[in-house]
Amino acid sequence: MKESTLYFDYAATTPVDERVIKVMVDCLGLSGNFGNPASSSHGFGRSARLAVENARQQVAGLVGAQASQIIWTSGATESNNLALKGVAQERAGRLGKPGGHIITSQIEHKAVLDTAQQLQAGGFTVTYLAPDADGLISADAVSAALREDTFLVSLMLVNNELGTVNDVAEIGRRVRGHGALLHVDAAQGAGKIGIDLGSLAVDLMSFSAHKIYGPKGIGALYVGPRAEQRVLAQIHGGGHESGLRSGTLATHQIAGMGAAFALAGETFGQEIPEIERLNGLLLEQLSGIPGLCINGSPSKRIAHTLSLTFGNHDLNAAALAQHLAFSSTSACNSAKNTPSHVLLALGLSPQAASQTIRLSIGRFTREQDIRRAAEAIRASVIQPAFWAVAHA
Repeated sequence: MKESTLYFDYAATTPVDERVIKVMVDCLGLSGNFGNPASSSHGFGRSARLAVENARQQVAGLVGAQASQIIWTSGATESNNLALKGVAQERAGRLGKPGGHIITSQIEHKAVLDTAQQLQAGGFTVTYLAPDADGLISADAVSAALREDTFLVSLMLVNNELGTVNDVAEIGRRVRGHGALLHVDAAQGAGKIGIDLGSLAVDLMSFSAHKIYGPKGIGALYVGPRAEQRVLAQIHGGGHESGLRSGTLATHQIAGMGAAFALAGETFGQEIPEIERLNGLLLEQLSGIPGLCINGSPSKRIAHTLSLTFGNHDLNAAALAQHLAFSSTSACNSAKNTPSHVLLALGLSPQAASQTIRLSIGRFTREQDIRRAAEAIRASVIQPAFWAVAHA
């Protein structure tokens, strides 16, 4: 990677904040807080347990939950698996057979879609809702899909490719009125929009540290009161985390996640307006490109993420990549080099999807970065030949 390359892929991952790194380092080495949090018989273990519980409180504090409702996992992918499989398997065990109806959408993260498909293969029925033209899943669409045997709805808060924000408050009211559980993947939402689980009809919510300037390999699942007895553990061996997730707790990663969530709360009031300003500047700088289309709702979205389709021109992505770190699709799809399932569900053709990039900015993006990125994008747009325009 060239040192001059601009980072515009914050939706894929964020750099760990230096203040978070310091907290993590303090949990390593002989002079650090390195003990096993489960070793309550001595001070090393008790000190580590205090760090873990402090971090649990920090995560809960950002999202309006109680600390006891936060379960540590290895990341949002595991949290999503635990929520969907855990609820489905608990129901199957209680009823003596698999079955029942799950609702999700066509534009979820692969961690939800692949898990839903696994459950479908195991005897559960799954409805995949299509997004509307703005890339949103409406409460009315959810209501229309609810059936007598619907026991779980799983929808994301913020779409990882479009940045669109679903109305989970209204969706939650509809789902709760029906009697089903609602799981929300909030990996892209925490720290970017306000979340108050105390006032939301949400039963399960997934979080990730590395999307919010914390370390990779650590996440959490919020388990609300209605879901407490309705989730089966997927990892066994010691009964850690209220019996829902066994394994020795990684104090340094957990402390890092807690610090990252605490920082997000402290900086929210200053950081979000600045991100919104930079987003507006970027759009202004790109406004002169003919045929440029912003995918997703223009209003119900976070300012951090832009999905841009270059309709009238070809984009020389290879040339742009010399100057800019960006994504042509989500990180999960990039691994397979396939068109974005989100863009296809939105109605884009494979050709249009191939002319789409995702730009995502964050805490360390500066105004000069925006101007340099816009200049690089404009320079990478291939103007159509005269004969092509004349015969179009």
